[in-house]
Amino acid sequence: MQNDKITLKDLSIFSQDSGGGVFGLLDNTTTHAGRDTLRRHITAPPDNYEALQELQDAVKFWAKHTSLWPTDVSNGTMLMLEKFFESADVATPPRGLTFSVGVMFQKLFNRNEYFFTEFSLSHLADFLRGCTKLAAIAQEHEVPALLKRELKEIEENLGHRLTADLVKVSKQTPYAELSKLSYRARREMKNTVYRLMNHYARLDAWQSMAKATINNKWVFPTLQPPRPVVFSATQMYHPLLENPVPYDIDFSKKRNFLLLTGANMSGKTTFMRSLGVSALLAHLGMGVPASSLSISFLEGIITNMHVEDDILKGESYFFAEVQRMKMTAQKLLKEEPHLVLMDELFKGTNVHDAYECTSAVIEGLLNHPDHLMILSTHLYEVAQQFSQREEIQFAHFITEMAGDNFRFTYHLKEGISNDRIGYRILQKEGVIELLKGKS
Repeated sequence: MQNDKITLKDLSIFSQDSGGGVFGLLDNTTTHAGRDTLRRHITAPPDNYEALQELQDAVKFWAKHTSLWPTDVSNGTMLMLEKFFESADVATPPRGLTFSVGVMFQKLFNRNEYFFTEFSLSHLADFLRGCTKLAAIAQEHEVPALLKRELKEIEENLGHRLTADLVKVSKQTPYAELSKLSYRARREMKNTVYRLMNHYARLDAWQSMAKATINNKWVFPTLQPPRPVVFSATQMYHPLLENPVPYDIDFSKKRNFLLLTGANMSGKTTFMRSLGVSALLAHLGMGVPASSLSISFLEGIITNMHVEDDILKGESYFFAEVQRMKMTAQKLLKEEPHLVLMDELFKGTNVHDAYECTSAVIEGLLNHPDHLMILSTHLYEVAQQFSQREEIQFAHFITEMAGDNFRFTYHLKEGISNDRIGYRILQKEGVIELLKGKS
């Protein structure tokens, strides 16, 4: 699956707040390397159906066996190993004096080197013990193919001749032995340990997604091949909302287009983000916030939600919208299915232009039945224009109104809405009265 930075931003996947965004819900990693791997995985999910299915099987395994994740390795372990091996080029072989003097002498005259060696070897031993426990999983459990390959490679890297001595390191290990092991490890094991760290980071990312699935009570989706294109969900909701209203949605090849209407603030954008987030999570191989989801493998998610103008390039907001739509059209020329989420197109121009442009875009989009498309609009007339097209589904969000008061239910219903409450909101917030007032 291919997703650009704009799509990830529109879906609030990452946030400037390190703990915010959807990523904050997924991050149960135990190491910084695992966290970095998880971030890269989100920006570059599996690129084919078979690879995604294998990954989902691996994440499912961790979801059933969370207790197997080793506790020997911490973030501090990984950081210490990096520092340890970065010093390999300046490491000197232990001299005879190292073996002839006592521990107290080493602590007194080589304090920094003594504690660095002791601390580093302790972390290296912990890491290798953790990797050994991971490798043993394949011997003790029935593991899926992808995970089995990872564990096999870990086992092969653990076959280094120094591993057996290093995993025995403890507080009782003499400093002379630590010094020799430290020198040899930095000279002989750097590449081996870095390979193990990469494997560990991948497994850390996978177990993190498994824990997120369990902790948030999400469900694993049913993954389908790219064709026929399928997206069918029950009780889907946005994971960042405290009290979300769930949705049911069902696309098919004959009805691959959803035209969404409703008043401003009624829930259209949140609904589309819910679909986008669930589609992305499914393509990461993990669970989704829904009771059920059956989804085809998608080439990518394309959003047209919060387009930004570029003052440095001299591009207006409307031109930026056009360029984003052009990119969307180019993507849709490919046969591989995409999920396209379009929110209130052409906000950067007048109502008449917006109507004509939106109508033309819908006509064009209907020529691409192999893609899934959701378009929201507050232009009631656009929806009415296409109301007889059988390939379009129509849905709206209900706004309950009584006199000058209104209430958003956030419930998705079939049909077309003609709710218009913008002026009421302006009045309710007292804007009109303020503008009539005198300074």
